Amino acid sequence: MKKLFILFLLLSSFLAKADEGMWLPLLIDRLNHVDMQKEGLKLTAEEIYSVNNSSLKDAIIQFGNGCTGELISSQGLVLTNHHCGYGNIQSHSTVEHDYLANGFWAMNMKEELPNEGLTARFLVSIEDVTKRIIDQLNDQMSETDRNAKIAELSKVIQEEATKDNAYQARVASFFNGNEFYLFVYEVFRDVRLVGAPPSSIGKFGADTDNWMWPRHTGDFALFRVYANADGKPAEFSTNNVPLKPKHHLPVSIDGYQKGDFAMIMGYPGGTDRYLTSYGVNLAINLSNPTIVKIREKKLAIMRQDMDADREVGIKYASKYAGVSNYWKYFIGQTRGLKRLKVYEDKQKIEADFTAWVNAEPNRKAKYGNVLSDIENVYQVMAEYTLQRSYFVESVIRGGEIMTLAQSFSGLAAELKAEKPDAAKIARMQENLRKAADRHFKNYNQPTDVKLLTAMLQMYYENVPVNQQPVSFRKLVDRNKGDFNKIAQTIFAKSVFATPEKVEAFLKKPSSKVIEKDPAYSLVNAFLEQYRENQKNLEKPGETLARSNRLFVAGLREMQPDRKFYPDANSTMRITYGKVLDYYPADASDGYPTASENSVQTPPESLIAYRARR
Repeated sequence: MKKLFILFLLLSSFLAKADEGMWLPLLIDRLNHVDMQKEGLKLTAEEIYSVNNSSLKDAIIQFGNGCTGELISSQGLVLTNHHCGYGNIQSHSTVEHDYLANGFWAMNMKEELPNEGLTARFLVSIEDVTKRIIDQLNDQMSETDRNAKIAELSKVIQEEATKDNAYQARVASFFNGNEFYLFVYEVFRDVRLVGAPPSSIGKFGADTDNWMWPRHTGDFALFRVYANADGKPAEFSTNNVPLKPKHHLPVSIDGYQKGDFAMIMGYPGGTDRYLTSYGVNLAINLSNPTIVKIREKKLAIMRQDMDADREVGIKYASKYAGVSNYWKYFIGQTRGLKRLKVYEDKQKIEADFTAWVNAEPNRKAKYGNVLSDIENVYQVMAEYTLQRSYFVESVIRGGEIMTLAQSFSGLAAELKAEKPDAAKIARMQENLRKAADRHFKNYNQPTDVKLLTAMLQMYYENVPVNQQPVSFRKLVDRNKGDFNKIAQTIFAKSVFATPEKVEAFLKKPSSKVIEKDPAYSLVNAFLEQYRENQKNLEKPGETLARSNRLFVAGLREMQPDRKFYPDANSTMRITYGKVLDYYPADASDGYPTASENSVQTPPESLIAYRARR
């Protein structure tokens, strides 16, 4: 009988020495299974990934919008990270019932809490559709035409995969557009909170330890997937029953030993393993420090108000966690890139690539300009990196009133149409009411005033003047550089400042009112300027996409005996290794970060387990 031992790597007193790859489950039989057996694997490839029979893939879900969860009971019980369930825990928390501070445990299934919009995505199958797509492409296509053709073919393939069933499908690109795979999913929409430890356990170490290795946090939460009486996906209903999954991971408390085989399955978000030295240089010296600087300011503002009022603390807990996660990530990434000399390593790879290309005329014709084209594109990108970072972080993700105002652009356009569609307007009104309810549920206007003030000032002071909206510069001049005055005026006059004003507007919507609104007109000015700036990157962007695709293709051609794994892209992956010792360095600045080995977005809740006969 096989037993599966669940091992949280972040909690263990050992490290797992892992194969560095993020391998597709579909390909492990061909690429990895022999090596995995040498490391100690006792399972067959079919027991890990199978379309026709129950396998481990059926116990691993994509939890929510990108995390990973594991089915650990025959009654649909899901184990995931505390930080992955954090937003749902927060949504149920109040000052009177502070589940963030005190934890939450349902004593029976009736006490489990529903979560609107939360999903559990089960992988049904993976299919290689590369030939079907590549055969319809050619080297004479522009990148725009190529992408359009890929989208057209992908749509057809996805529709075929979901015909006469309730599945969802996605064709994903791999190796920078050199390969394509179809992923089919069954998505369950009734997922309920079962239990979570207090944040003193679930977020132990908080921002200080985030992205550091090893961690000793109890980063877990429990949920349950529900289905209808037939075991199929259904919206929340009291008539739904716990899902009986095709496979679940029995929990063992036997422990583990140094040298034991460990395997990880999950949904890593995204990596850039094949990024060139030019991209690494831009990340180290410009984009990463800029994002860190902006987020540091946001966090300080939120933290001050959260510490002063527990109600505000609860409302902003999930937002703060979201901002701080990648604030710390980019700090650690930059540090890791420097410490591991990734830039220099990339230069060596590129020198080897150049020598290989120049050794043969046909290679030179195909790949000869790839690296020089990439270098030229990054020189152009560097000129616009600040405006992009500040637009995204300070405008779109800055003052929340700006984001809410911008969401009304579709309604404004329909109201201005020559023949407005009354039914469409009514649908928009209803959707915007729901969006406004979500917006104001976890909102504190004084905090947003401070955020808007600071973000506008940072944008003004750091983005090149010729890349800023002229109307914004004039607004600052008229107010003599008083950004607090600008923010206060916006909140005093905008229909998006309070739920009452939004509701009054939605009862009697007017395109003139929207377009004259100070929050709406300002965010639109930023958006229009951003689009103008981005036009200067359209052709360089096409060149970069083509060159990156050729670079990765060339690397694989240059090393035909090497097993290449694709970058993460929120699809199921596997990695493996052995459990080894680690050597703690408490109260030291010497921890490496989890992201130091590559430029990457984190795999969220990845489960490692040992299989034994």
